[in-house]
Amino acid sequence: MKVTILGSSGSLGGPTNPASGYLVTTDNSPAVLMDIGPGVLGKLQEIQDPCDAHVVLSHLHADHCLDFPSLLVWRRFHPTAPARGRNLCFGPSKTLTHLGRLSADGPGEIDDMSDTFAFAPWQIGEQHILDRISIEPFEAVHPVESYSLRLTEHTSGRTLAYSGDTGWTDELIECARGADLFLCEATWCGGEDFPPSMHLTGHQAGRAARLAGVKKLVLVHIPPWGDVDATLEAARSEFDGPIEIGSQGLVLEV
Repeated sequence: MKVTILGSSGSLGGPTNPASGYLVTTDNSPAVLMDIGPGVLGKLQEIQDPCDAHVVLSHLHADHCLDFPSLLVWRRFHPTAPARGRNLCFGPSKTLTHLGRLSADGPGEIDDMSDTFAFAPWQIGEQHILDRISIEPFEAVHPVESYSLRLTEHTSGRTLAYSGDTGWTDELIECARGADLFLCEATWCGGEDFPPSMHLTGHQAGRAARLAGVKKLVLVHIPPWGDVDATLEAARSEFDGPIEIGSQGLVLEV
C-alpha cells in the first residue's frame, strides 16, 4: 500500500500545497482518494486517472471536498476517456445533498451523482470494503459530522490511520492503534491556546501517536501561516518514533 500526498494544507490551500487530498494505491486495484479539497484534482491528474479511483470523504468542509464537483465533470465529460463505469464513494450521511448542491445547475437543485459513483454513508463499527482495502470509520470531534479513518490492506495486513479533522478524543487513539503509518492533523501547530473540539496541536498529534503505539507519524493539515518547525518540535516532545511533515508530493510506503 502506498500513499501519495496530493495536498495537505490546513483549512485552505497554500501557494504550493493544495488543501487535503491523499491517494492510496495498491497493486492491481483501483486507487482510493481520501478527501478532495481545492487544488487536489489538478495534482491527481499528474499521477492517476481520475476515472479510476474510489473516493472517501472524512467530512464535508470545503477544504476537504470542494474539488469533487470538478471530478464529476472530468468523469462525465472528458472527450476521449470519461469514466466507463461507477466507482464507490463513502462519506458522511449528507454527502449526496451537500455535494449535489455544489454541482447542480441552479439554486435548490441537487445533482444526482449515481451515474458515476455508488454512494454509501459511513457506519461506525462497520468495515467498508474497497477491493483490497478495508476502511473503518471512527467518530471525530469537529463542528460537522466527521470521521477518522483506518485503512487495512487485505494481503499484507498493513494499516494506515488518517485523523481527518478532529479535536482530542479517545476514538482517535483506537483508530490509530498500532498503525504502520498515521497521518495526523496538527492545525494548531505548536500552540496551546486554541478553541476546543475542532483541531489538534502538534503536542496532541504526538501524544496520540505515542498512546496508539504507531510506527510512524506524519503531520498534516498545517495552515499556510503555521510554524512547521514549532509543530514538529511539539510533536517530538510527545512521541519518540519517526515523525515527518506531510508535504505535497511526498510518497509513503505503508
